[in-house]
Amino acid sequence: MRTLRNINTVTEAHWVGNGFPVSTMFSYEQGAQAVSPFLLLDYAGPVEFGPAQSARGVGEHPHRGFETVTLVYRGEVAHRDSTGKGGVIGPGDVQWMTAGAGIMHEEFHSDAFAASGGVLEMVQLWVNLPAEHKMMPPGYQSLTADMFPTANFTDAASSFRVIAGEFQGLTGPARIMSPMLVMDLALVAGERIELPFAKDWNVMLTVLTGTVQVNDGHLGRDATIATFENDGEYIVVEANNDARVLITAGAPIREPVVGYGPFVMNTEEEIVTAIEDLKSGGFGELPA
Repeated sequence: MRTLRNINTVTEAHWVGNGFPVSTMFSYEQGAQAVSPFLLLDYAGPVEFGPAQSARGVGEHPHRGFETVTLVYRGEVAHRDSTGKGGVIGPGDVQWMTAGAGIMHEEFHSDAFAASGGVLEMVQLWVNLPAEHKMMPPGYQSLTADMFPTANFTDAASSFRVIAGEFQGLTGPARIMSPMLVMDLALVAGERIELPFAKDWNVMLTVLTGTVQVNDGHLGRDATIATFENDGEYIVVEANNDARVLITAGAPIREPVVGYGPFVMNTEEEIVTAIEDLKSGGFGELPA
């Protein structure tokens, strides 16, 4: 069993635009190699919004050098970007946007969700790109709930859903640029599950809702992040009550990480170039 490095319930939240009050579960700024190939995980825990005359959200902004992944559990999010792609994602859907060489995008509550109000629950994950892919063409994957393979664990009612990577013979539909696993767990109270991982992979477990025991003794409640040492081949989760858990695991990208706001590159010089390219219009424009 892997040694638990740290377990922490995140209680502080900050606003992204006026539509997404998020808790940062982990960030590359706290140690890039420990969370690689990921950079950041923001959780907008269940938040009740009243009806509004206009959609709340975050306006046009750039990215370069990584991917943003939005997982919606409740509510609806609308997206537009400078590749001309976009749309609305709702419960169970995932938006996987590759910034690559540069993209402009915006994210708002959908018009229907803004008009009716309701509960929003979502995750945004930043996924790093290896140096060879940082300047790849930008792209967008709209992954609907019916595309994800789901199965029960052996001899258990608890189930898993594979978003990216492979687990127990099931492969998620997301196109990925480095080895990783992004997976939802729906845990049933009283069940104990062992999760195997390659020993050299980084593993982060985020308890979104519910209460679980991690590695037979460490309690994790709503909005709790657990990280592990790279010294074993499995971890254990046991649900005290029904719980939803997000697994983010992968092979570290052993390259320098230099970030500046919406840009994550390998050198300071590449950050300067990104800023210059943005100023000169190199990231494109949102369609009218």
